[in-house]
Amino acid sequence: MPTEILMPALSPTMEEGTLAKWLVKEGDTVSSGDLLAEIETDKATMEFEAVDEGTVGKILVPEGSEGVKVNTPIAVLLEEGESADDIGSGSAPAAPAPAAPEPEAAPSEAAAPATPAPAASKGSDGKRVFASPLARRIAAQKGLDLSGIKGSGPHGRIVKADVENAEATPAKSEAPAASAPATAAATPSGPSSDAVAKMYEGRDYEVVKLDGMRKTIAARLTEAKQTVPHFYLRRDIKLDALLEFRGTLNGQLADRGVKLSVNDFIIKACALALQQVPEANAVWAGDKVLKLTPSDVAVAVAIEGGLFTPVLQDAHQKSLSTLSAEMKDLAGRARDRKLAPHEYQGGSFAISNLGMFGIDNFDAVINPPHGAILAVGAGVKKPVVGKEGALEVATVMSVTLSVDHRVIDGALGAQLLQAIVENLENPLTMLA
Repeated sequence: MPTEILMPALSPTMEEGTLAKWLVKEGDTVSSGDLLAEIETDKATMEFEAVDEGTVGKILVPEGSEGVKVNTPIAVLLEEGESADDIGSGSAPAAPAPAAPEPEAAPSEAAAPATPAPAASKGSDGKRVFASPLARRIAAQKGLDLSGIKGSGPHGRIVKADVENAEATPAKSEAPAASAPATAAATPSGPSSDAVAKMYEGRDYEVVKLDGMRKTIAARLTEAKQTVPHFYLRRDIKLDALLEFRGTLNGQLADRGVKLSVNDFIIKACALALQQVPEANAVWAGDKVLKLTPSDVAVAVAIEGGLFTPVLQDAHQKSLSTLSAEMKDLAGRARDRKLAPHEYQGGSFAISNLGMFGIDNFDAVINPPHGAILAVGAGVKKPVVGKEGALEVATVMSVTLSVDHRVIDGALGAQLLQAIVENLENPLTMLA
């Protein structure tokens, strides 16, 4: 029986993607682990692999197709002895029809991202059943209900021997699916695209099509500003001691090819502050707050058309040179859209630094479910009043801490920001 290759879910939140490039063509023979295609999600371009072996009988979705829903058939895999003539009588449709993503997206039957997973179908009880194509064909011939068979293969997969030894029990008839309730109309968020375009009739403009990343950014930031109760805390930080210390360290580390940035110190300072004020190392989880033990710090990285927030896990335990090397690696792969989902998801706290663009200060939008984000401005020389009351010149950096009031109250947020300031103004203590 021909096997459908389904659009895989490459991240927990993926609902659709772009089939960027086929790495196989019709008639090619593939084995488990062979690369089949490149899929673009809203965040990255990822390769996915074959799980079963066979021949590519038909490609249903051409490369370059956008908005392909998760679990939509994108190709058909034929077993030995099957031909393209079998596709019409098999399970594969003649043309792809977008299917709504299921509540828990799973890998496709014949393909999966990165790690091969067993082929999946559904039993009479509606639950996913993992079985080889041959086992499914034998079960169909014998009238077996796969949901009642225990698999002996890898990850509990049902294989040929399991169905050959099973008693011929007729499959249960599936109850007709209840019709889904009509989706409530979305609350209008402004004039329609047609209405806006009409305002600019007679003016020259270019229509820029939104890609998946831009759509996701727009949706998440709108949601964040509408649902997260932000409040803002602002402080000025004197950087002179840090800049002097950084210069000394960079001179000593030059032979190792290490050059620390101010941002590396900011990451370390925030990671340590989350340990010093552990009540603030938390995220909002709908009906509860999750308090994290490690300091997993996300850092915003601008890329063409959007941004990533790769996460530096256990940042409080890492040296400045390790953080620097890891951040350079993550930022480089973020710009190439080569990050894996686990590298940009999670964390409790984020940093957004626009100082290199000459921005003095700004307010950043929290990236849910994070409890806070630190907006970092440029370090500039300013007149300040010294400890003895005399006027002096210092390098001052302005920061703003955006806080989710559901997670962190005002006094707690102030303690967290105070810890960050003290760490940066006394950089030697961060090495203690």
